[in-house]
Amino acid sequence: MSSRTFEHNQPERQNLSVFEFVKGVGQVTGGTLLALAMLTSSIVAGGLVGLAISFRNLPDVRQLRSFVPTETTHIYDVKGKLLTSIHGEANREVVPLEKISPHLKRAVLAMEDDHFYQHHGINPAGVGRALVVNLRGGEVSQGGSTITMQLVKNLFLNRRRQFERKIAEAVLAIRLEQIFKKNQILEMYLNQVYWGHNNYGAQTAARSYFNKTADKLTLAEAAMMASLIQAPERYSPFGNMKGAKEQQEIVLGRMLKLNWITPEEYEEAVKQEIKLGKIQSFRRSNLPYVTNAVSQELAKKFGRDALLKGGMRVQTTVDINFQKMAEKTVSKWHSRLLRRGLYKNQIALAAVDPRTHFVKALVGGVNYKTSEFNRATQALRQPGSSFKPFVYYTAFATGKYTPSTTVYDTPVRYRDGRGWYYPRNYDNSFAGPMPIRKALALSRNVPVIKVGKAIGMNKVVETSRTLGIMSPMSPVTSLPLGAIGVTPLEMAGAYATLANYGWQSPTTIMLRVTDSSGNVLLDNTPKPQLVLDPWAAASTIDIMRSVIAPGGTAPNAAIGRPAAGKTGTTSSEKDIWFVGTVPQLTTAVWVGRDDNRTLSRGATGGGMVAPVWRDFMIQALKGKPVENFKSPSKFPRPKSR
Repeated sequence: MSSRTFEHNQPERQNLSVFEFVKGVGQVTGGTLLALAMLTSSIVAGGLVGLAISFRNLPDVRQLRSFVPTETTHIYDVKGKLLTSIHGEANREVVPLEKISPHLKRAVLAMEDDHFYQHHGINPAGVGRALVVNLRGGEVSQGGSTITMQLVKNLFLNRRRQFERKIAEAVLAIRLEQIFKKNQILEMYLNQVYWGHNNYGAQTAARSYFNKTADKLTLAEAAMMASLIQAPERYSPFGNMKGAKEQQEIVLGRMLKLNWITPEEYEEAVKQEIKLGKIQSFRRSNLPYVTNAVSQELAKKFGRDALLKGGMRVQTTVDINFQKMAEKTVSKWHSRLLRRGLYKNQIALAAVDPRTHFVKALVGGVNYKTSEFNRATQALRQPGSSFKPFVYYTAFATGKYTPSTTVYDTPVRYRDGRGWYYPRNYDNSFAGPMPIRKALALSRNVPVIKVGKAIGMNKVVETSRTLGIMSPMSPVTSLPLGAIGVTPLEMAGAYATLANYGWQSPTTIMLRVTDSSGNVLLDNTPKPQLVLDPWAAASTIDIMRSVIAPGGTAPNAAIGRPAAGKTGTTSSEKDIWFVGTVPQLTTAVWVGRDDNRTLSRGATGGGMVAPVWRDFMIQALKGKPVENFKSPSKFPRPKSR
């Protein structure tokens, strides 16, 4: 608090009177009123102590020792830039008393309770003076509520205007003052009070009204904020600057009368130009696809109440500028693909750093304003041939297969229930014997099914689970062709593990979560574990490089540096993919329609999606050093089993 001395003057009030039963008495003389007020003060001072004993059914104020007020959760990008704030009814950020401007403390006390540091929860003189004003006016226009009484009212009691509630308010205030120090009570009050526009507490209100923290408020700003407590929406400077200035001058006048500011400070504050901030309580997220994904993860891990009221501070793994570049790329290619006949197309993109498994970009659709559905994390779509690398990895991990092993692209049939399943290639032809490298480069279907059957589809399922694909999956014959539902983020995370030679941390969009006091709730510092055979992973990356090379299905994905990837095209062209990686970044891009109808006859991942991937990766890697993948020869080949 300020070093200035608080005089024993009671501020003018607009609260409820304790004595509503005298509401109609308006004809009593001034002398009688004064005598009655003095008598009332004595009764209140002595009587409420006795009442405190009898009010045994009131809330126990001792529970405030462990009380944690609801706070707003803030989500930031990787560099600390605020992306959004999430809260329930109360938008609040709790701060200690020393981080609140002395100007605001004085201004609030001047208007709400200038005897705060002298009374013990109730102010008998204030109650008596309020009674005089109410009797003279013939209505309840003032009350004797102290800051302590207001606090217990906000925390424990309903807001009905009745005598019993005011008595309970006073009793609880006395109890509270016996347990907590004055500064503790003032801190709770300033963090609890409502300041309008869904802003609770001094810190949130200061950020909203003046775009600054509560400790930086000037005298002029503090006086304007203090004037809002009794009628925040009515005198909000956002909608009524004239009224706000008038109320501000009332506060400053009150502070001057109490000798808490000098005449010079008064004049300077009245003349100061007020620069407003922005109403922040209901603003949109800067990166809605990212923050919605974060919100879902927080709710899943900590519960929805903690998300809305827990005051968490969340540092994401995403850079805001990088994410916006990804969103612009998706929007641009949405328009281009429309012109190429892919009507009603949606695009999702997920980019992951294979070294950390941190999500670097997450785009869930072409326009969040028209559709909030996050296709990058929520849409289960068939990956088509982009699933094939998982089959070949599983084969390499047995030690029985290499990229040069010959496989046969020849007719075959498998029992399927009561009938037979005849695998076919995309072009309905058969190309005979070929090495696995070529079979993947040309995306031949029959060879990968034969390999899957030979090693066992259950092993392919195990590999997929290890890679982080948790979608429902059965070891059916068509599994190698991607006959399951996956999300783009799952695919990006799986390819990232291959690109990191089998080392894996959980794929995450959250780097760190703390509470409002800085206590760490979640730390996602990478702790990689080796979950795949390194030689088999390196061999899988090696054959995927052939997909992008001339003669593969995706030369459109060439970016002028070593890269590996795989196209994906489902039957009837409902889902088309390209998932690819360099050592520093793995990206999955999906294109399809929300109604799951055909995009366009002849639409393929190599022809339509690889260029999207290429455009994004060139921008994402601008200025980054060119890195090559490690050769499989750098790792020991697993023994045949």
